[in-house]
Amino acid sequence: MSTPERLIESTRELLWERGYVGTSPKAILERAGAGQGSMYHHFKGKPDLALAAIRRTAEELRATAAGVLDGPGTPYERIEAFLRRERDVLRGCPVGRLTMDPDVIASPELREPVDETLDWIRERLAGIVEEGKEQGQFGAELDGEEIAATVLATVQGGYVLARASGSPGAFDAGVRGLLSLLSPMPPTPPIRTARCCT
Repeated sequence: MSTPERLIESTRELLWERGYVGTSPKAILERAGAGQGSMYHHFKGKPDLALAAIRRTAEELRATAAGVLDGPGTPYERIEAFLRRERDVLRGCPVGRLTMDPDVIASPELREPVDETLDWIRERLAGIVEEGKEQGQFGAELDGEEIAATVLATVQGGYVLARASGSPGAFDAGVRGLLSLLSPMPPTPPIRTARCCT
């Protein structure tokens, strides 16, 4: 792995573990096994390197989400696959956690890939809900954008609750609850009218 790649990967890990403020240039260099001044040789500074790392993380998260949201199955099954996909729940979402970092939120450049990723997931989920409505799998009264926001809120809130309790159980409970609310209703059998005897 080249020095720039090691610097980016090390920054990604540290941002996930410590956030932007807690990720010092010295820590990045130590984690990457890079010499003094390497960061400034390949990047303009910490913000430039952090932006490259955040973009890489955002691209990876979108690719992972696309793998299940654009995969096989009914709309419900694809949403279920997204909610139940393997995650390191106790570490939190590597993109969602950045929204709690004041330095990231204060920087339009650093915030942009975070916003784009969350918007992309929300829009893709909303489209899948609309597919399900067209197929009669979801009720016509459901609003795709509202359901998408609820799915995203369940995932991000589940990370917070799991980290607070030190157990993935809270995340899993939120997922089960949401899926039970979204679960397609079985088709209603036709009503048979009794023939009157004469």
